[in-house]
Amino acid sequence: MANLKEIRNRINSVSSTMQITSAMKMVSAAKLKKAQDAITAMRPYAEKLTELIQNISSTLEGDAAGEFAEQREVNKVLVVLITSNRGLCGAFNANAIKATRNLIDVTYAGKQVEVLTIGKKGHDILSKAEVVFENRSDLFDALTFANVEVIAQKIMDAFVNESYDKVEIVYNQFKNAGTQIVQVEQFLPLKPIEQTSNASVDYIYEPSKEEIIRNLIPASLKTQMFKAVLDSNAAEHGARMTAMHKATDNATELRDQLKLTYNKARQAAITNEILEIVGGAEALNN
Repeated sequence: MANLKEIRNRINSVSSTMQITSAMKMVSAAKLKKAQDAITAMRPYAEKLTELIQNISSTLEGDAAGEFAEQREVNKVLVVLITSNRGLCGAFNANAIKATRNLIDVTYAGKQVEVLTIGKKGHDILSKAEVVFENRSDLFDALTFANVEVIAQKIMDAFVNESYDKVEIVYNQFKNAGTQIVQVEQFLPLKPIEQTSNASVDYIYEPSKEEIIRNLIPASLKTQMFKAVLDSNAAEHGARMTAMHKATDNATELRDQLKLTYNKARQAAITNEILEIVGGAEALNN
C-alpha cells in the first residue's frame, strides 16, 4: 500500500484533472448550443433547395445538371475529410479517419486518391501516408459560408477541369450531443435526379427553368459543403462535451476511491501508533 503522502498527491492530481474536464465540458456545452442552432437552421434550407432542383429538373428533358453531372470512368478521386483542430472528443476524429482509410484502401483500391483535409487532426494522421494535397484547418478560425464557398468552388472547378472524376465528403453528422454518425456523401458528380410525376401545379418560371437550374446547382453544392462543415462542427462539440462528462465522472469515482484508500491507510497508521504506545507502556510496567 502506498504511503499517505503518495495517496494525497494522487488525490490532488485527480482533483485538478476533474476541474479541467468539468470546465471543458461547460465550454463545449456553451459552444454546442450555438453550433446546434446553426445546423438546425441550415438543414431546412438545404433540403428545400434540393427539393426545388428536383421539382424543376423533373420537367426538363435531357441532362439538366450539365457539367456537374457528367459521369466519367473513375480513375482520380478526391476525398474531403472534415475533422477537428483539437482532440479530447472521444472517437470523433478516429471514426472519420477510419472511414477515409476505408475509401482509400478498399472502395477505391488501385485508383489515384487524394485527400483535402479540413481539420488539423485528420491532416496530422493522413499526412504520414502522403495522400494529403491540401489542408484547410484554418477554416474553423472563421467558419462562414463565404470561406467554405471558396473551397467548394475550387473543388467544383477541379472536377469540371477533369482533375478528379469523383469527389466524396467524409464527416460526422450531428444527431444529438451523445450521437454522431459518420457520413460518406458523394459531392460530385451529382447523382441522377429522381423524376417525380406527382406535381399538381404548373408554375410559370421567370427566368427559364434551364437558367434557374444552372444557377441553383452551384449554390446547392456550396450549401451541401457548408452543411457538412456545420454538421461536423456541432458533432465535435457534442462529442467533446460527452467525453469530458464521462472523464469528470471517472475522475470523481477515482478520487472517491483514493480518499477511501487514504482514510483506511491513515486509520491503519493511527492504530499502529496506538499499539506501539500501548506496547511500550506495558513493557515499562513489566
